[in-house]
Amino acid sequence: MNAEVIAACQAALRAEHAAVYGYGVVGGRIGEERRAEARAGYDAHRARRDGLRRTVRDLGDEPEQAAAAYALPFPVPDSGAAARLAAELEDRVAGVYADLVRAAEGERRAAAAEALREAAVRAARWRGGSVAFPGLAERSSAPSPSATPTGGPQDGPTTGRGEASRTAAAPESAGLV
Repeated sequence: MNAEVIAACQAALRAEHAAVYGYGVVGGRIGEERRAEARAGYDAHRARRDGLRRTVRDLGDEPEQAAAAYALPFPVPDSGAAARLAAELEDRVAGVYADLVRAAEGERRAAAAEALREAAVRAARWRGGSVAFPGLAERSSAPSPSATPTGGPQDGPTTGRGEASRTAAAPESAGLV
């Protein structure tokens, strides 16, 4: 059980690293009218990332470090694309928190459920609408293009959620999740 919880926490940490990076792009492209919303998302993901680092250490493991850069799932030339990227980031973060809810118990499960809810609310705001089961939507449709840390193959192996894996032997998400 502990190994499953650690793996789920590490996956959530990778997702938060990628979200922090992605929100940097969002903030650079989003229009002034939504810049505060982008900043709030960026700050929320930084706080979750830092909390997950502590959690992983408390569980006796070394927190995974962020990649130097991440490939985006699609070009982000303007404010509209930035809003779509923010919604995509939140959907992917919700997915890994759904996995952590499944793996964890007690306070960790409650914290993961809260993180999933927050991501779903932000995704709905960015998208202008919600999905029936936040964190599970990507499982009911075809995999979307994944993002991988730059410097690696962009068409490499993927996890079941369509996310790029670090290696073929260990299908852990490494992209913008």
